[in-house]
Amino acid sequence: MPKSSTITQKPRGLQMTLPAKAENVVIVRHALAGLAVEIGMDEAGVADLKTVVTEACMNVAVHAYQGQPGSLSVDAKPDEDGLTVVVRDEGSGIRPQADADRPSLRLGLSLIAALSSSFAISGGLHRGTEVTMRIPLRGGGENGKSDPVTMEPVTSGATELVTDQPELLGPVLARVVGALAARRDLSVDRVSDAVLVTDAIAAAAPSRFSDGRVRLGLEDFEGGIELRMGPMKPGAATEIRKELEVPDVGGSLEALADELTVDQSADGEYVIIRFAAPGL
Repeated sequence: MPKSSTITQKPRGLQMTLPAKAENVVIVRHALAGLAVEIGMDEAGVADLKTVVTEACMNVAVHAYQGQPGSLSVDAKPDEDGLTVVVRDEGSGIRPQADADRPSLRLGLSLIAALSSSFAISGGLHRGTEVTMRIPLRGGGENGKSDPVTMEPVTSGATELVTDQPELLGPVLARVVGALAARRDLSVDRVSDAVLVTDAIAAAAPSRFSDGRVRLGLEDFEGGIELRMGPMKPGAATEIRKELEVPDVGGSLEALADELTVDQSADGEYVIIRFAAPGL
C-alpha cells in the first residue's frame, strides 16, 4: 500500500482579525503555534514563528493607530515547505525600529528579517502597512514571494478567526480558548472545563459546516469568555450537543459551560458557548 502524502493533508490556512491591542498578541501567537505544530514545523521553527509574529503584531498594537482603536489582521498560509504569515494594519504604519519604552522584543523588523527565510514590507504614511514573513518548517528555506491574500473586513471591535479547513479547529481552538480563559483570571478548573468542552465540539464539528469554512467569533469580558462558531448546516448544532453526552457516566459535557445556545443566522447555525468565573 503506498504511503499517504502528508502534504495534501495539511490545513490550508488561518485568518484572524482582532482589535489592535497588546493583550491580543498572545492570542495570535497561540493560534499560529497550533497551526505550525499541525503542519509539522519543528520546535526551532515554532520558536522563530512566535518571535516574529510577536514583534510584528506588537508593532501594530503600539504604533499603527497612535492610541486610537483599530484592527490587526493576520493571515497564515501553509504549504509543503513552510508557513507564510501576513500581518496588516490600516493605520499610520509600523516603524522599523522599536521604541525603548514599549513592551516588545525591542529588536524591531530587523529581527523579523533575520528569522524569516523571506520578508517583505509594504505600505506608506497613513495607508497602513503589510508585513509578509515566511518561516520554513525546518530552518533555512528558499526566498520567495507569497501568494496574494484576501481578508474580509470586520469591525475593529471584533475578534474573528477564519479557516477553510475545519480539521484545523481542534489544535487552534484549544490554544486560543486556554489563553483567553487564563487572561480573564478564570480558575484552573474553569480553564480546563473550557478546553475540554471546546475540544469535544471541535472533534464533533468538522463535517457539519455548511460551506467548509469555519468562523470563530471570540469575545472576552470581565470574568469570562464567549465563543461563537459557525456557520453550520441545519440541525448540526443539535447533533453536536448530542455528541457531548457522556453515556457511561450520565449527563453531558455541555454542563461544564455556563451557557450553550444556538443562533439561527441567514448563513446557517451558530453555536454560542459562554464560560464565566464562579459567582458571575
